[in-house]
Amino acid sequence: MIFNLDSSWNDLSDRINEESGATMIQNDDQFSMDRRTALQNIGLALLSAGIVSSPTELANVFAAEEDPAFKDSRLGALKDLNGYFPFTPADSPEDWEKRAEYVRRQIQVAAGVWPEPENTKIKATVHGKVDRDEYTVEKVFFESSPGLYVTGNLYRPKGKSGPFPMVLSPHGHFAEGRFYDRGAQKVQADIKAGAEKYEVGGRYPLQARCVELARMGCMIFHYDMLGYADGFCLSYDLIHRFAKQRPEMSSEKNWGLFSAQSELRLISALGLQTLNSIRALDWVCSLSEVDQKRIGITGASGGGTQTFILAAIDQRITAAFPAVMVSTAMQGGCTCENATYLRVGTGNIEFAALLAPRPLGMTAADDWTKEIESKGLPELKQHFKMLGVPENVSGKYYPFPHNYNYVSRAMMYEFFNQHFQLGMSSPIVEEDFKPLSREELSVWNKTYPAPPGDEQSEIKILHTLAKNNAEQIKRLTPHDQTSLEEYRRVVGGAIEVMIGRSLPDKEDLEPENLSEESKSGYRQYHTLIKNRRHGEVTPTLFFLPDQWNQKVVIWLDDQGKAGLLKADGSLKTPIQRLVDSGTAVAGIDVLYQGEFNQLQAAPTEMPVVKNPREFAGYTLGYNHPIVSKQVHDILNVLSFSKYHDSQPKSISLAGFGFSGVLAATACAHSSDVVEKLAVDTGGFHFAEITNIRDLRLWPGAVKYGDVEGVLSLCQPASLWLAGNSSSIPELIQATYNAAGQLHQVTLYDDKGNRQAAAVKWLLQ
Repeated sequence: MIFNLDSSWNDLSDRINEESGATMIQNDDQFSMDRRTALQNIGLALLSAGIVSSPTELANVFAAEEDPAFKDSRLGALKDLNGYFPFTPADSPEDWEKRAEYVRRQIQVAAGVWPEPENTKIKATVHGKVDRDEYTVEKVFFESSPGLYVTGNLYRPKGKSGPFPMVLSPHGHFAEGRFYDRGAQKVQADIKAGAEKYEVGGRYPLQARCVELARMGCMIFHYDMLGYADGFCLSYDLIHRFAKQRPEMSSEKNWGLFSAQSELRLISALGLQTLNSIRALDWVCSLSEVDQKRIGITGASGGGTQTFILAAIDQRITAAFPAVMVSTAMQGGCTCENATYLRVGTGNIEFAALLAPRPLGMTAADDWTKEIESKGLPELKQHFKMLGVPENVSGKYYPFPHNYNYVSRAMMYEFFNQHFQLGMSSPIVEEDFKPLSREELSVWNKTYPAPPGDEQSEIKILHTLAKNNAEQIKRLTPHDQTSLEEYRRVVGGAIEVMIGRSLPDKEDLEPENLSEESKSGYRQYHTLIKNRRHGEVTPTLFFLPDQWNQKVVIWLDDQGKAGLLKADGSLKTPIQRLVDSGTAVAGIDVLYQGEFNQLQAAPTEMPVVKNPREFAGYTLGYNHPIVSKQVHDILNVLSFSKYHDSQPKSISLAGFGFSGVLAATACAHSSDVVEKLAVDTGGFHFAEITNIRDLRLWPGAVKYGDVEGVLSLCQPASLWLAGNSSSIPELIQATYNAAGQLHQVTLYDDKGNRQAAAVKWLLQ
């Protein structure tokens, strides 16, 4: 390991001599310290004199808090929805296929629809047909999940034979949604500005696009965002205006949307609307008169977000036209457009790229999308060209305020005319129509009364969905190698997104050995492991026995690397026993442990972006959760150990308290590297978290099995488990048994010294 110094470390003495005038002389008999080590030895002297009582300083990699080498991107400003989100096209279709699979899964996990919702038969109520000159309109409602409704209108062309192209049409953030009436005064101003051509179409632009598409020979399902028009089974104020946490809706048993408990299950406003979109697509695909090869979707603003989210994750959509939403700038400001994990390392341009090779059309306006023609569209054109379909992407900026006006709609009509081969002559010009009244549009009436939309309904809807999701995951519990592979694909695939990082490549890491000390029977190295790709540093202590057996244990403690030392700087008994056996030990400070807290005060609650609305997705939709960031530190040390020139023959992980949970999570994502995993969870479960800003909040953890879920993914590593239960949890039994490795699981339920017992097991 680092203990056989590589060339960069062997040059350290020369570099220090050149830069600071200090000396580092090493031979078999003598070791003359550099300035850093000298300072640490001064600390030992002070300690022996009773002046210093903590081992923290003795574990330090750095001699001073202001050390310029201690730079970590995670300590900088958080990214938010107003950041910059460029897209870099892949070099080849093969490279893109790998990236696309991951980003698509990231969206699904974030939206709470991984695994995909089961396509059960939908019992739709279709009623209240209105007959117009060239089309009919019907009212539709059905449950996407018990108590959660999809509501909308189905437009059908008259006088034409099917099968018909289908266009889904989420309306976006227009006042009252499907019922939107812009008003006579505003439409006159729009006509004067060239934004609209006709009074009726300009006053009722949402109906206008549906009517014109129907006249072009398409069927259209125009459906509500939650909280708009008839979609008030969850209120507008909740879905779109949520701002303050509700203590009465944040307990383990009684929780609602935007709470820690809903985050732990990845239930969000964006996710609920995505579920509605998926089930709307399921329903229209069940209609015999729909052409399955020509299914499109178009919407503006928040409807544009719904458009590219659904099209990105569902291949049944064959063409999409998101209006005034796709850009490298602001990504969507509403709570319904954000979710934890959604845009970590990605953004709306890449989401749009997931359409390829299917046709994609876009419009931009005088808003955050105005630079699309120079930022985003060129990269999308390069992307579509790389995939062999340059003709399948188009975008245009029009100098009007945020809209889906006549000019934008005209471009959309031409888009679907071309790609659905409708055979209409260009240019396609809207014609006047008789608008539908609110009564003609609304799906609820005395025969079909509206469902309640109060807090008790909210709780019932969310808890039922959570229960059904849990049952879907439980059905994946493996019983043989084939079912284990599927379990790992789904649950392991979710955990991969939640961690957000794979084991770093050797080239990503740059170790720097800042000092070393000769001890009785071992050498102690104060090392900084830098992840150059991500701009991160992991302060690390390594203890290398004089007679090393080529085995390594990475020991994680809630006090960081200082937790491996006694007050006088000597090794604690469990660590000493490992070192005496010839096993090398590494202790690390993960983020917000040890030296991180000397650099700046450790946060007492999760840092958030500068947004007054208390929604986790505004922060965690763009930044990894703290748990994930701490796991990244462990992965850095695992990778460094794996790829080191000394080639250790085994690497094990040991963790105690919450650090045990972190160890298990890291192992779940690198179990092929870890030979043994010793974990004492202290009885912790993520399900007990009720504070949305808890530092340990790891959204999705409960959905995918909590602590037992990550432990279930740790095979083939041998497992020693304490603090979890009095018996091996069923899920862990099932996965290890399916892998033929149940005999490699050891449960420790004694009240004795757990660390000592873990060491005894590690040395077997």
